[in-house]
Amino acid sequence: MIKERCRRDEEAVSPVVGVMLMLVVTIIIAAVVSGFAGGLASGAKSAPQLTMDVVIKNTGYAASSYILFNVQAVSDPIPTKDLKISTFWSTTNKTAGDGSIITGGAMVSAGQEDNTHYSSVNYHSPIGFGKGVSDSLVQQKTSGQYPEEQQFGNYTLVPGTTMKNNAVGYAGSTYSYGYGVVNPYEYYAYGTYWVDDGDGKLEAGESSDGMMAILGYNWNELRPGDLVNIKIIHIPSGKLIFDKSVGVEG
Repeated sequence: MIKERCRRDEEAVSPVVGVMLMLVVTIIIAAVVSGFAGGLASGAKSAPQLTMDVVIKNTGYAASSYILFNVQAVSDPIPTKDLKISTFWSTTNKTAGDGSIITGGAMVSAGQEDNTHYSSVNYHSPIGFGKGVSDSLVQQKTSGQYPEEQQFGNYTLVPGTTMKNNAVGYAGSTYSYGYGVVNPYEYYAYGTYWVDDGDGKLEAGESSDGMMAILGYNWNELRPGDLVNIKIIHIPSGKLIFDKSVGVEG
């Protein structure tokens, strides 16, 4: 009787030990998986939050046509060297007047060559103004050759930072170039500027202004009511932090 009771007790204990061992193994595996996942999470870059208003105007004339980014709030200051701006739009071809659809847009990042150049002026758009741009507001220019501190990739977005570019227009006594200086909504010598290289003759060269750099060539086909989609990507995290379709104003 005693031997039989011992056998029965041993048979009852074995399943309990097996269950306990399985629980221990499960807990160990869960701990390893949790630690691995935590390591991945801690190694991933977090994306900042950005709240911003964007205005796009096309009046047909250089001085009153512009794109403006107005930063309202950020979760942390955002260096523009960490950002990529993408624009895309479609509209009817007003120049051809045949009802055909044309598309356009551009990609702006700090690693590009100077994306705005005309005559002897070269800089990288969009240009920064206000807070986050430089220590002294007095150093900031509103036209001409902008200092490096104001060029995209060299300033930081904080509440109060604005990014802006106008179309460029020029009308001289003997020649004209740029946007709206001859006919509204048109570039004179589209895609070129005219410069005297010292030989007394005007030569044509490649050129773009701040509107072209951000919205792409043929942006002048845009009219009030057309939509431009603007995306801003945070490069370190690969996350989209701004995505908005902006209506063009006149």
